[in-house]
Amino acid sequence: MSTPEHSPLGKTTVYADRYDASLLFPIPRQAKRDEIGVTGPLPFHGEDVWNAYELSWLDGRGKPVVALAEFRVPAGSPNIIESKSFKLYLNGFSQERVTDRAALIATLTRDLSAAAGAPIEVTLSDAQARGHAVTDLDGTLVDDQAIDIDDYGPPQADYLVADASQPIVEEALVSNLLRSNCPVTGQPDWGSVQIRYRGAPIDQAGLLRYLVSFRNHNEFHEQCVERIFVDVMQRCRPEHLSVYARYTRRGGLDINPYRSSGTERPDNPRGARQ
Repeated sequence: MSTPEHSPLGKTTVYADRYDASLLFPIPRQAKRDEIGVTGPLPFHGEDVWNAYELSWLDGRGKPVVALAEFRVPAGSPNIIESKSFKLYLNGFSQERVTDRAALIATLTRDLSAAAGAPIEVTLSDAQARGHAVTDLDGTLVDDQAIDIDDYGPPQADYLVADASQPIVEEALVSNLLRSNCPVTGQPDWGSVQIRYRGAPIDQAGLLRYLVSFRNHNEFHEQCVERIFVDVMQRCRPEHLSVYARYTRRGGLDINPYRSSGTERPDNPRGARQ
């Protein structure tokens, strides 16, 4: 069964060092989408941008090679891929001889697309700092407000308010205080989030209280971002909305879901905690 309880999460694991595509564990997206009322056509576009920092294999002469990998999983895919299974799968290449990068990319693309149920884009890059600069999410930071908060979950969409009496604005609001928890192990997931919108001004104090109310919430990264998108859209009614969360890595992987009412694609900016 493809439910979190049947995944490798929270279990003692033997780390394979040979290639094994069966290690990948897909989890259907729809059950959690049903919870937030997304039962028909998706109200958003987007993708999940994964970065892998622990990818290595052997070249034709047996010498280890390392690279960084970027994976882009479309939001329209029927499945997410459970992150520990993803890590185990990638680790399986550590003692595999691979002809060249093109052959590895072809294998990764085939296996991950099969698990997700939709085409996945795979990019490999050299593990050198010059190609991976650290930057901040663009926007106004809402974290420094002097407000009292005592609500840490479950998420409370009632905090979200937009003032329809004010002129339309176009802005990006950013918080580094996003925290949620793995729904199986309870381990914390830490992230930054950017909410870019065009519409009536969103109350920043209410937005911060809303984001903090995820602090004790159990959901995967992708599911949290979709919940945020749906709640902001329903409560604040912006003309355009995008939500981009940049999570810190675990097990050599970070997951960065992006959801938007438009069709634009996100960049892949590495934050200071990534």
